[in-house]
Amino acid sequence: MLIHTGEKPHVCDVCNKSFRLKRSLNMHMLFHTGEKPHLCELCNKSFRLKADLNMHCRIHTGEKPFQCGVCNKSFRRRGVLNQHMLIHTGEKPHLCKMCNRSFKLKDDLNMHALVHIGEKPYVCEVCNKPFRYKYLLKKHMLFHTGEKPHVCDICNKSFRHKGELNVHFFIHTGEKPHVCDVCSKSFRRRSVLSKHMLIHTGKQHHMCDVCNKPFRHKSHLHKHILTHTEEKSCASEA
Repeated sequence: MLIHTGEKPHVCDVCNKSFRLKRSLNMHMLFHTGEKPHLCELCNKSFRLKADLNMHCRIHTGEKPFQCGVCNKSFRRRGVLNQHMLIHTGEKPHLCKMCNRSFKLKDDLNMHALVHIGEKPYVCEVCNKPFRYKYLLKKHMLFHTGEKPHVCDICNKSFRHKGELNVHFFIHTGEKPHVCDVCSKSFRRRSVLSKHMLIHTGKQHHMCDVCNKPFRHKSHLHKHILTHTEEKSCASEA
């Protein structure tokens, strides 16, 4: 009957949160006491709730009871399956109130919101450079530590980022996945393909501030700038 009346007679002495059932209050109290009475017999990791222990045990057993009806991929948690299903449905239920952009996951919306407020909450402890996202800070920290955790299985060359390793691997496989739509020339890196496309489009993005001569590539502009500095030095000598 408490569901119909809305009554919650069991009140937490610490935070005054109320519950319909005594067992719900007992479970809640574990957050205040820090007690984790449910222990994994395999790795001794402890949990507040029996349900959390049961889900954890699936790591050891390999059990993934929640299966996608579309692609048959299986998951340990129902919540992760629900998130996965958004890939198939295309649904993006989380809407940004500032720009109306929508996202599959609430976490993605929260990260996106930082763009609008300009907040960069993740700060490097070494150089104080701020970042919007935690993963960008982690990538940045590799420059300070010098760590290169991604190692090529063939030549043992190591890289800071997984993307760099993936591109490097094309050297061994000979693969060039980025193909020009105009002349069918292929490249290992997308950025090199983008530079190549300037040949076909004729676009010249880099302009000399001195004589307004345009160049396709920034490196060509830098070489050209030297001609102006050499002219100035010759004029001063004369």
